[in-house]
Amino acid sequence: MPLVNDVGFETRMKQLRAAARLNSRVVIALEWTEDGRTLRAEGYTVDVSPKGCLAIAAQGFAVGQRLRLINLINKNAGEAVLIWRGHEGRAGWELGLELQGRVGDFWGLDL
Repeated sequence: MPLVNDVGFETRMKQLRAAARLNSRVVIALEWTEDGRTLRAEGYTVDVSPKGCLAIAAQGFAVGQRLRLINLINKNAGEAVLIWRGHEGRAGWELGLELQGRVGDFWGLDL
């Protein structure tokens, strides 16, 4: 977990929050490799932006973990990093995911 006085983390969070965000429920999958196997968890977004999303998924991950984020509506996929993990609720964990690299129109929405 980032330190409260971690200036780099705070700057990155401000940049993410500054991006246009849209409340949108998009069905997603998250994939990762563990012990040489590809594992998968599904969930949905709460809001999306050109740089990532806030999602709910059944699997909790460590902040900093690299994942493959798949938009199950339009089949777009890209690399993402978990930058925030919130509370676990009945539907799963709150996850803040940041897309890596050039992702184009990942969500298929006009953001």
